[in-house]
Amino acid sequence: MRDIKTRTAALSIISNSLLTMLKLLVGIKVGAVSLISEALHSGLDLGAALIAFWAVKTAEKPPDTAHDYGHGKFENLSALVEALLIVGAAVAIVGEAVDKFNDRAPLPGMEYGILVMLMAVVVNTLVYRRLLKVAKLTESQALEADGLHLKADVWTSAGVLLGLTLMAVTDWGWLDAVIAIMVAGMIFKAGGQMAYEAVLELTDASLPEETEKKIGRLIAACPEVKGYHCLRTRRSGSYKLLDVHVQFDGNMHLARVHAVCDELEEEIRAAFGTFDVVIHPEPLKYHPEETKVSFYEHAHRI
Repeated sequence: MRDIKTRTAALSIISNSLLTMLKLLVGIKVGAVSLISEALHSGLDLGAALIAFWAVKTAEKPPDTAHDYGHGKFENLSALVEALLIVGAAVAIVGEAVDKFNDRAPLPGMEYGILVMLMAVVVNTLVYRRLLKVAKLTESQALEADGLHLKADVWTSAGVLLGLTLMAVTDWGWLDAVIAIMVAGMIFKAGGQMAYEAVLELTDASLPEETEKKIGRLIAACPEVKGYHCLRTRRSGSYKLLDVHVQFDGNMHLARVHAVCDELEEEIRAAFGTFDVVIHPEPLKYHPEETKVSFYEHAHRI
């Protein structure tokens, strides 16, 4: 899994490097702010790909004395950094477009820009599909963020391609600034969504309620289990973490309780992928049931 994640992240770096250079060179030659803004966007894609590459390498490190739960949060952190870069790029693009809005002279050499943007749409479509496929396979948030970033770039590139084509046909120079502002809007939206999701992960938001219910049903289906409570979940990069109190008959032998807990852990991993599971076994009616809410209310009172 580690090798495929690293190779996929490297593919994104290579493609973004080439596209960034092409867009920037042609944008400067033609003088199109929309194309230069796209080069800036691709430059951020390159930065995001580098961050994702670093995050994937770091997150795969095993737990150590400084990180008992592993390094998965580095993936979440990289996604947040990518999001902030995207938002910053959107602001910069708007500023540049406003300055160029009154420049309505037709731009020469539009055919070069059209060719580059067409190439960008095709290449980024292939790369983002690969990124999202591997992200789903490996449950890597860093690769998913990079893939969604490139997917958004496909739409912005398609918009710039359409705009450059219209400019070449109509000689409407003002379209350049309009396209750049539209690109900035789409970039800003993508960055905001990425930032929101990354913050949820970094603040240990629970897994979706439906996932927790499915885990609960799996635990309750075990014949030896008499009940469960205080089920808590969170995520760290590609890893999902769970701890839960599971109730057993108080007369059950400890060895059998331990064996059932091991079986439950394997069933959860088989059903939901990579999971760090901690089960706290206890006798039935040992103490009042705790929900997530009651657990934290009790801790707060103490």
